[in-house]
Amino acid sequence: MFTSVLMIEKALTSVDVEFVTTLHGDEGATFHVLLQPRGDQADRLLRAIDDVALGELEDAAREGETPEGHEATGPAEQALSVSLTALRAAGCQAEGKLIENHPLDALKALVDEVGADEVIVLTDPHYVEEFFHRDWASRARHKVGVPVLKLFSHSKA
Repeated sequence: MFTSVLMIEKALTSVDVEFVTTLHGDEGATFHVLLQPRGDQADRLLRAIDDVALGELEDAAREGETPEGHEATGPAEQALSVSLTALRAAGCQAEGKLIENHPLDALKALVDEVGADEVIVLTDPHYVEEFFHRDWASRARHKVGVPVLKLFSHSKA
């Protein structure tokens, strides 16, 4: 049984579920999913810059409409539930939780707690953070002590 910690920022799509559940062939998989609700104003600016870099100007203009902080908890819980249900439907064991503060500390603690074989970070592209190696995957590689695989979401949820 392969144990993966999966860090996500939104609900997994069916393509994402198929992708992560087939990474190790026929070997069974257990997923421990961490999802962090939307962050603060600084995150909004970085997301808008990423939208502009991707040519998605309408999305950049709507960044202010996306719930953040405590307002994002409800949608995040729903996204986590949808993701866990999809992973289980694909034949995997899956459990998860929301993380509110210090995502990398929570990631390190969970990797140690469950004896994870790997970490998979599955997010939309974050070009500014990636350029400066401040994205989750880049920072996790120096902290968790297991291989970290960075994947991009296949489509919008």
